[in-house]
Amino acid sequence: MRFTGTDDYVATEDLKVAVNAAITLERPLLVKGEPGTGKTELAHQISDALGLEMMEWNIKSTTKAQQGLYEYDAVSRLRDSQLGDERVNDVRNYIKKGKLWQAFTADERVVLLIDEIDKADIEFPNDLLQELDKMEFYVYETGETVVAKHRPIIIITSNNEKELPDAFLRRCFFHYIRFPDTETMRKIVDVHFPNIKQDLLEEALTQFYKIRETPNLKKKPSTSEVLDWLKLLLSEDLSAEVLREDATRNLPKMHGALLKNEQDVHLFERLAFVARKHR
Repeated sequence: MRFTGTDDYVATEDLKVAVNAAITLERPLLVKGEPGTGKTELAHQISDALGLEMMEWNIKSTTKAQQGLYEYDAVSRLRDSQLGDERVNDVRNYIKKGKLWQAFTADERVVLLIDEIDKADIEFPNDLLQELDKMEFYVYETGETVVAKHRPIIIITSNNEKELPDAFLRRCFFHYIRFPDTETMRKIVDVHFPNIKQDLLEEALTQFYKIRETPNLKKKPSTSEVLDWLKLLLSEDLSAEVLREDATRNLPKMHGALLKNEQDVHLFERLAFVARKHR
């Protein structure tokens, strides 16, 4: 079972090596990288490429590790007991299976995405150490131990908002998705816009990387944002010449797709003012 990429996702050689190493070691693959570099999409593409079911656990700041295992609804059980409901005789009626439980008990191997783990409380990764390591957990309410039928392929993403504990990192295979270079970006664009004119693409990518390299930029535009920008340029049927003319003013066409806060817009407006002043 090896991941070799898909027609819809440009995976670099080192990324494919990382995915296959994690599968071989049967360890979670921890993927970091700038937002918009395809970390979440990677799990979906692994699922498609290997023909495995995909399960997704989206982490929020309020998410607790226990929710990934199961949740016991004691309040509903108490209410039903007061109403004389016979369901109260079986505690399993009040246990909601979490994503880990579903992945562990699936009839076939699945891909489990734990998305943006760094959003949760700092103790969240530590609370999952044993479950991810041993692939089992204990259900106190029923006295049963849930053991994985098939070890899932686990992809964990992080945007580096918080440092993850060393004990957790030791149990993962790590890969950092570097921002695509120009050649890789051309391949990515070709997947999404195969008929784009090459002169437009060259001018757009030149401006895009120039923006990313601008000093004091608060938020660098990502891969997903350059794809949005190109979609807008194509929908407006803009030419490379028009883009080039705008480049002399330093504020690109449809810049709202690339610049996502007022500080960066003001930065480029100041650069434009300086450029006009020195003409």
